Amino acid sequence: MKTIIYILSVVFLLTSCSKDFLEIDPEGDFNAENFYKTEGEFNAALTGAYAKLQGQIDIYFELTEYRSDYLDFAAPTAGTQDRFDITKFQDNSANVLIRDAWANYMNGILRCNVITDNLPAANLSESFKKQIEGEARFIRALTYFNMVRLWGDIPIILKQVTPQESLTLGRSPISEVYKVIENDLLFAKDNLKLTNNGRATSGAAKALLGKVYLTQKKYPEAITVLSELIGKYSLQPNIADVFDTTKKQNSELIFSIQFYKGISTEDHGLWLSVSDVTTTPFTQKLLNAYQLAPVIDARKAMVDYRLGGTKNNIFVPGKFYDTPVNTTNNNFGNDYTILRYADVLLMLSEALNEESYQPAGSAFDYLNDVRTRSKLTPLTPTNLPDQASFRDAVLYERFLEFPFEGQRWFDLIRTNTATKEIKSGKGINILPYQLLYPVPQTEIQKINNPLLYYQNEGYN
Repeated sequence: MKTIIYILSVVFLLTSCSKDFLEIDPEGDFNAENFYKTEGEFNAALTGAYAKLQGQIDIYFELTEYRSDYLDFAAPTAGTQDRFDITKFQDNSANVLIRDAWANYMNGILRCNVITDNLPAANLSESFKKQIEGEARFIRALTYFNMVRLWGDIPIILKQVTPQESLTLGRSPISEVYKVIENDLLFAKDNLKLTNNGRATSGAAKALLGKVYLTQKKYPEAITVLSELIGKYSLQPNIADVFDTTKKQNSELIFSIQFYKGISTEDHGLWLSVSDVTTTPFTQKLLNAYQLAPVIDARKAMVDYRLGGTKNNIFVPGKFYDTPVNTTNNNFGNDYTILRYADVLLMLSEALNEESYQPAGSAFDYLNDVRTRSKLTPLTPTNLPDQASFRDAVLYERFLEFPFEGQRWFDLIRTNTATKEIKSGKGINILPYQLLYPVPQTEIQKINNPLLYYQNEGYN
């Protein structure tokens, strides 16, 4: 009975509202020293780490999709000023969404550290310990990968720390952060299971590692690890099936964050609900992007689902549409996709082209696999005669394939096209410093040491 109480205590602790650090009351019933002993206790702690990923989806969406050329605010309304500022590149270090994102991500990292710190002393099988460590390190790597792309230099914390110790930890260079991410994913890919019912797998670690390599322009490494996934997954014949709530563990999904409709705190609302679309419309660039003739691009329905038919002209992302529509609270049970096979194919196509353009190479095959699934004509060397044209084609295919999956903003940064594409999509001239977000002023004030915590260039 006492073990059950401990498990419930840690689940409550790890799934409660975000704070900068895990705070454990030494006078209470919960004692970390006698908690981390059994498989059930470590699984409970790991549940808390996954729960933090679930809680990060809204802020991830706000910091990536609102920044991209998919969405644009007409004007701020009550409670939307911070989103408006992000969309219009007018944000500053006092932005509440940016502040909450930083704290939420750091809390998620610390949850993983609690697990990895306590595993070595546990009297459990080595296979179990490696599996749990692999999952925790995958989650930590994913979190760090998001942070380093959003803010650049960030603190590296790989063990449990007290609030007092945290005040001595400064921001580390981007290159050092990527070393940590790579090491975590190399361990994860070698120690995780092939299948794991919605949790991190070796395939998920390989796909994420491939994206990490691609982001750093390590093309040979990206090609090697992504090639290991070819044939291990497959595209769904109908793209709508990828997001069907009755087919959550389909052959295309590699890693997604799970939600369940009808369970308190386990469902989510449409990212652009009925009330949002009046102030956050899709850009005309996105709405005009999908081919209508000679056949309609099958992906158009994923971004152009109209509630109540065409009469209402209300757009909602079809990827997150879950029958029946509840226009009152917009709660749905769709999982949020982080990695899927179409992404692997397009990443591999991109890496192969960057390494060496080959008119008869497999890069064309992988690109066309994604296109033909959406009923588009395959592209050939006649259409794409050189490396530059192929590069543009892959980026545009990703624009069509991944709306509202948190990919676009990072694609633009990786390919050095953000300035051009934001200008064409929103009419905004962005400056180089705006490729990163400001460090929250609350964090800078907390450390109060400019040598440890400094603001990103261009922000006050």
